[in-house]
Amino acid sequence: MTNPTITSLAPLLDRLFDEDEAARGATRAALADVSDADRARMMQSKTDYRDLYARLKDAPLAVSRETGSLLYMLARCSRAKAIIEFGTSFGISTLHLAAGLRDNGGGRLITSEFEPSKAARARENLRDGGLIDLVDIREGDALKTLSVDLPNQIDLVLLDGAKALYPEILDLVENRLRPGAIIVADNADDSPDYLARVRRPGSGYMSTPFADDVELSVRIS
Repeated sequence: MTNPTITSLAPLLDRLFDEDEAARGATRAALADVSDADRARMMQSKTDYRDLYARLKDAPLAVSRETGSLLYMLARCSRAKAIIEFGTSFGISTLHLAAGLRDNGGGRLITSEFEPSKAARARENLRDGGLIDLVDIREGDALKTLSVDLPNQIDLVLLDGAKALYPEILDLVENRLRPGAIIVADNADDSPDYLARVRRPGSGYMSTPFADDVELSVRIS
């Protein structure tokens, strides 16, 4: 039996996760002069988040190892062929999702990244992982890049960009979500409007918190 793609990616992913761990001190230093209150405001603002992420342009801001494994498993068990990702960063989550597509027999992953240098790093990592052919990295404002040329049917969505924009990104993809489509929202506690929406009775979603920092939702109608 052929080893799954995710197995062959283990050395690359281990290196990237180790780099993320090593960068956390620098990430904390980049925010040292920002109070907790200002950080929360910037995270939940639809405009000020740009200042926050500009400070973090060199930070991987990776999903956890556990969330990465979850993304791969969800892509596989849903037999996903079309995936949308908001927030590429260095492409660690993208690698897990694209590995799922590869092991499903192929597909298309559209991912959006605001910071050009991060998009370049992600492309390099996806080339190293042999998965770049499955991934369309769109640079710029996701409200624009994810508003055009989307698949008619979307199987899986990862939200891991500016938290204040989670509801707006959902608006862009919602009418293309197939019944049973999965939405993974990382750090969703920083997007209370999004949580209220997907948890509301009659919203068309079944949604529950998963682990410490993930909201897992399924489109049910």
